[in-house]
Amino acid sequence: MWCYQGGSISAEPRINDRIRVPEVRLVGPSGEQVGIVPLAKALELAQEYDLDLVEVAANARPPVCKLMDYGKFKYESAMKAREARKNQAHTVIKEMKLRPKIDPHDYDTKKGHVVRFLKQGDKVKITIMFRGREQSRPELGYRLLQRLAEDVADLGFVESNPKQDGRNMIMVLGPHKKKTEAMAEAREAQAARKAEAKANPGRSQNAADDDIDGDVDATETAEAPAEASAEA
Repeated sequence: MWCYQGGSISAEPRINDRIRVPEVRLVGPSGEQVGIVPLAKALELAQEYDLDLVEVAANARPPVCKLMDYGKFKYESAMKAREARKNQAHTVIKEMKLRPKIDPHDYDTKKGHVVRFLKQGDKVKITIMFRGREQSRPELGYRLLQRLAEDVADLGFVESNPKQDGRNMIMVLGPHKKKTEAMAEAREAQAARKAEAKANPGRSQNAADDDIDGDVDATETAEAPAEASAEA
């Protein structure tokens, strides 16, 4: 027994009097199966319900048509597509450059950047730059990369193991958190800060807006593929 399972409507479906077939397999407004009816009868029912007769499966024999508010359907489809584009996220590869003999303060600063990138759901390319005699001590760079990977293990994982590339050694860290999750959390944090600013009269609204703008900029910048680098 044939049963209409639904499906997407083509970009330009035929509707109402543009449908040119003697009979159609009709689906009611709530998805109920009406059966095969003459086209004239289907158009009459559409007028009764104050709805449109929309061809949803032109290649079926006979074609499948459904009673619906086509204008409302197009509007809702456009809104869904817009929301999908809004929430679309692209993986970004950031780059952080270190020296094998980096001092503790600089290391903490660089690690902080790596933590921020991973929290945003971005990948991080770590580059150790060797100069002069340092090139004969690749184990220094390897140990530094291992240390960094262990320090941020709760936020990311080693996606590409350390490897020598000329005078540099490279490792890629991937985030545990998906980009879409990071963006959702950023929006939630923004909303929470805005609510806190309204509930706390002692805090300047301008200061709260500044904080929020900073978070939004960081999130929006990460949505397009890019590569950012910071040298030691």
